[in-house]
Amino acid sequence: MYYIPMCTLALTEEWRKITWGKDRQFVKDYRLLNDDQQLRVLLYGPTGSGKTSFLNSVDSALQGRITSQALSDAIYQESFTTDYRTFKIQNGGPGTFYPFVFTDIMGIEQGTNKGVVVEDIRHALMGHIRDGYNFNPVCKIPKDDKNYNKTPTLSDRVHVLVCVIAANTVKILNDETVRKMREVRLAARDMGIPQLAILTKIDEACPEVKTDIRNVYKSIYLKQQMEYLSVTLGIPLYCIFPVKNYHSEIETHEHTDTVILSALRQMINFGKDCYDRL
Repeated sequence: MYYIPMCTLALTEEWRKITWGKDRQFVKDYRLLNDDQQLRVLLYGPTGSGKTSFLNSVDSALQGRITSQALSDAIYQESFTTDYRTFKIQNGGPGTFYPFVFTDIMGIEQGTNKGVVVEDIRHALMGHIRDGYNFNPVCKIPKDDKNYNKTPTLSDRVHVLVCVIAANTVKILNDETVRKMREVRLAARDMGIPQLAILTKIDEACPEVKTDIRNVYKSIYLKQQMEYLSVTLGIPLYCIFPVKNYHSEIETHEHTDTVILSALRQMINFGKDCYDRL
């Protein structure tokens, strides 16, 4: 059994400035020039890191109520997500959606026959995998599979890659999982795809943040976890965002929404930069 360190350090002055409540309107107003196209955000990371919960939390923050569009699991022994699924987020009435989508995939696991195959993530980045493909931990998708997309459109391709890791597991990631995540990162680099990281479960890692989410950028412990993650995977510190997913709440909260939407705003900005280059 691993020992998971808890936040025991005192708070300090705010080391990253955030304007509480400013990003909601930016997200609501965002549009692409072509209404038929969309930015695609691909979430990846270790099993149990909170990828699906983050997706649901973004949806909840934008809907103003707790939602559960993507099925998640509270037991983290193996990946609960097994297929390639794209999720739209409703903006207003039925049939109207935000101009970005989230793609959720099987988690990365230790072992050669466990979790998503790195090559399948490469295919997903290029838009070669269709919704409904059931990941095979043993081998990559064959090109004759019905869910292999031979001619991906601009909207099929990934425009921003987001690594999701739990704050209380950053320093206990095994070497094999780190290697696989690093391979994914390098593949995205070669394709010119921008990358961000989401540090989830910050309320479980730091009691001061659990007491008040506004302490997120005052927590020395969380800053140290972000710095460690940056060194481990090579993701710049300004591309790492700590968030609290909704998991026990039955109502949304303005301050929790703020940290979620702050991260979403950067995903949109980075994704648009990539989209405009393609």
